[in-house]
Amino acid sequence: MSATRLPGTPRLLRALNDRAALELLLECGPLTRARLGELTGLSKVTASQLVERLEERGLVTRVGEQAGGRGPNAQLYAVSPGSAHVVGVDVGPDRVVAACADITGAVIGRVEQSTRDTDDPVGVVHNAVVQAASSAQAQLSSVRRIVLGTPGLVDPGTGDITFAFNLPRWHSGLLAALRDDLHTPVVFENDVNLAAVAEAQSGAAQGVGDFVLVWVGAGVGLAIMLGGRLHHGSSGAAGEIGYLPVPGAPIPRDVSRRAKPAFQQLIGADSVRAVAREHGYPAAEAAEAVRAAVAAGADGGPMLDELARRLALGVASTCVVLDPPLVVLAGEVGQAGGTALAERVQHEVAAITLVQPRVVPTGLTEEPILHGALRTALDAVRDEVFGSTVG
Repeated sequence: MSATRLPGTPRLLRALNDRAALELLLECGPLTRARLGELTGLSKVTASQLVERLEERGLVTRVGEQAGGRGPNAQLYAVSPGSAHVVGVDVGPDRVVAACADITGAVIGRVEQSTRDTDDPVGVVHNAVVQAASSAQAQLSSVRRIVLGTPGLVDPGTGDITFAFNLPRWHSGLLAALRDDLHTPVVFENDVNLAAVAEAQSGAAQGVGDFVLVWVGAGVGLAIMLGGRLHHGSSGAAGEIGYLPVPGAPIPRDVSRRAKPAFQQLIGADSVRAVAREHGYPAAEAAEAVRAAVAAGADGGPMLDELARRLALGVASTCVVLDPPLVVLAGEVGQAGGTALAERVQHEVAAITLVQPRVVPTGLTEEPILHGALRTALDAVRDEVFGSTVG
């Protein structure tokens, strides 16, 4: 048995060392060969061979010199930004936002388009992706993956959209059409799930393996992160808490007719605006009304208390099943409520259940879905590019 494994060992070790070096360069920035050797535990000769190998493959490049003591200055190396690109797309009912990032994660191109005057989703995505790459001065052929965040269900088996309440023209079969059109790997992911990916990377859930993210905006949704991985469920419907049957709202029995489900009726944007008006905070947008209540201090307390009681019904139902240590409130309303709303939800959940998760507002303020899409694409592409560094 060992004889069949030995021939692959040097190649595997080289691949592991190359990947470790590339990750260090991404994390630490430009490094010399000697410093790379120190950080990886490799000898000077092996580290030099490693850098030469990566340079030949176009994955690292010389970016300057580091002055030292005696002798010539040491060359500094960094990951070649243009070795691969990714595009993330945030698809909403009225607009599409697309961004292009290089393999270091730097966002170098961004476009935003209205979708109100078209019924061609392939054309919408095509134009957004091409323009995002063009604005980044990147060839479309260098885009290794496109991740689209959309509302609704994504089938874990096929990767296709099976149901999107706010996107009636997005349908099964769209994934294959996009892949044929763009000649690039295309992936759909639920938008709230992508927000959770971004939250785990750079928001309120950094370093937390198990947490749930509750999105409260025009609609309501949930993302479940277990052991650092998204939980999708067998049909992709894990987290569709808008359909929770809760007290205080009628329960529709035919979801195919697009009737608003129970929990959605209780805490969606329309209901938040109605609660706000009852408490003297009329506003065109739900988030605006919530911000006004928070700014009012003690005077806004009764309105926030009511929202917290409603929101806690869904949070509590989730937490008694999953028992996560952390709940993140996101979306326009969750972000607007901030700590004032989060603390009230935490208190209410503890009052009506046996679990006591910590409830916090999102740590991200701008485009979490888009950033989650880029992160998801980057993780996959780095595995492809960095994992194939040995010929």
